[in-house]
Amino acid sequence: MGGAVVLIVVVAAVIIALMVMGTYNGLVRLRNAVKNAWSQIDVQLKRRHDLIPNLVETAKGYMKHERETLEAVVKARNLAASARESGNVANSASAESQLSGAMANLFVVVERYPDLKANQNFLSLQEELTSTENKVSFARQFYNDSVMNFNNKIEMFPSNIVAGMFKFKAADFFEITEAAQREAPKVSFS
Repeated sequence: MGGAVVLIVVVAAVIIALMVMGTYNGLVRLRNAVKNAWSQIDVQLKRRHDLIPNLVETAKGYMKHERETLEAVVKARNLAASARESGNVANSASAESQLSGAMANLFVVVERYPDLKANQNFLSLQEELTSTENKVSFARQFYNDSVMNFNNKIEMFPSNIVAGMFKFKAADFFEITEAAQREAPKVSFS
């Protein structure tokens, strides 16, 4: 009878160890998916940041009286690039939000310059930037989905026990933090 108890304890210990190992490996897989998703955002943001100086240079020749707008775009781009390099999701999201606002202002101002709007180089850069913006949006969505899956696994029983034992921390979502960026732009033809 004593041998049967030992066997049951050993089998139970093996089952628990296998469960812990499987849960740990699942958490690692999800954490790596979050890192991969962030890398995809990073690639698209770098592409965005690389396009902006060319767009600004093209616009400079036409927009002599809009120096403040162009400087705001360059400043926001530099801030976003350094935030991206830091790897901090919250800082990067905030800086990208500011850059989006500066770019929106630039495109509003561009409407006053028909020659610039007709410039093929500017149109090409604008199209590339629009395409990149779409890719950034998809990458953000994929990243946030990966973060949600990872955070759910960390918080749900019984994987939360293993997550706590191995100090897994919840990942940050890529969120728009400024209320003005959440609002739809106002368009007026008056």
